[in-house]
Amino acid sequence: MTIYFVAGEVSADNHGAALMRSLRELDGELHFVGRGGPQMKEVAGEQFKNWISEAAVLGLWEVLRKYGYFREQFHETLQEIRESKPDAVVLIDYPGFNLRLARALRTEARQQKVIYYISPQVWAWNRGRIKRMAHFIDLVLCIFPFEVDLYNQAGLRALFVGHPMIERLRAGKIDTERDPNLIGLFPGSRSREVRKIFPVMLETARKLRQHNSNLRFEVAAASEQLAQELSKLLTAESPLHLSTGEGRARGSPGSTERPSIEIKLGETAAIMQRAWAGIVASGSATLEAAYFRLPFVLIYKVAWPTYLAARLVVNVKYLGMPNLLADKEVVPEFIQHRGKPNAIVKAVQPLIEDANAREQMISEFDAIVPKLGDIGASQRAARAIIEEIRSAT
Repeated sequence: MTIYFVAGEVSADNHGAALMRSLRELDGELHFVGRGGPQMKEVAGEQFKNWISEAAVLGLWEVLRKYGYFREQFHETLQEIRESKPDAVVLIDYPGFNLRLARALRTEARQQKVIYYISPQVWAWNRGRIKRMAHFIDLVLCIFPFEVDLYNQAGLRALFVGHPMIERLRAGKIDTERDPNLIGLFPGSRSREVRKIFPVMLETARKLRQHNSNLRFEVAAASEQLAQELSKLLTAESPLHLSTGEGRARGSPGSTERPSIEIKLGETAAIMQRAWAGIVASGSATLEAAYFRLPFVLIYKVAWPTYLAARLVVNVKYLGMPNLLADKEVVPEFIQHRGKPNAIVKAVQPLIEDANAREQMISEFDAIVPKLGDIGASQRAARAIIEEIRSAT
């Protein structure tokens, strides 16, 4: 059997690689083709295309700027599917590209199954689209339990498999104690959002240190490229005593004094378990912070055209997934123009100083995390995909 995959973002590459490994455990003869990131390519082999660095863009304006590129990639993808004749096409998140691709595949009357893993959050911006999706998608594998009823009621078959990050996060647990003077900064995994969000985080850190000079900050960098970009922003904008994780303060040769800000590569989970509180960019990191019981506030900023366009279509009360799952504001949200350092400082300080505020948020997290399911999401998704393919034969 041949399965064609499409993933367009770093998190989808993580989940796609885990899914591929689970599929191989069920059937060692499976052949994987398609496009995703380096982890999926490592599992699939050289025939798999790594396009993440170009494909992972955020926001309407950024997509419009690269319209020609995406148009070309769309037609290339269709051609690759025609040539490889897969038994199934598995689409992982990435709705702007993948929903159009699914519709095009069904228009061409292709016989392969079209399966959506990590379902697009159409419930947030256009629930009416679910009925149309039922015409060109055979099965949706959901990672949030409330999604299943929405899809099934619209005539689109859906299964809840659980959130695949639970396996990775459980494996990332470490034996450590929280440092009351350490604050975690999580500016996101995309370059454009980092450039918008990280300067606000730096100014917030500066103001927090005016209240408590003992505070230190560790910044989670999702990649070497982002670590370099964060370092440049840190050098240009922060008056704080800083470091890029080299163990000494820049400009102070031989100093053993701990720096105020350190950039840490590949230590997101560890920082979330060491830090006393956090400031987290909206995205999957908010669920990770909830899983590790890290009290935090949420921040998000995008280009203004993207924000204004989203305001016209998004129909949810909250942006952060912990708040959506709880159906209330468990975590303070600072979106776009509300993301001002002074306001963020006022929200972070109780999480540092007030034991009751901390415990209340952690208690809410303890109620939210079980809704994501137990370990085994990748295995459940793999079994559902195999069964769906075999049902066609």
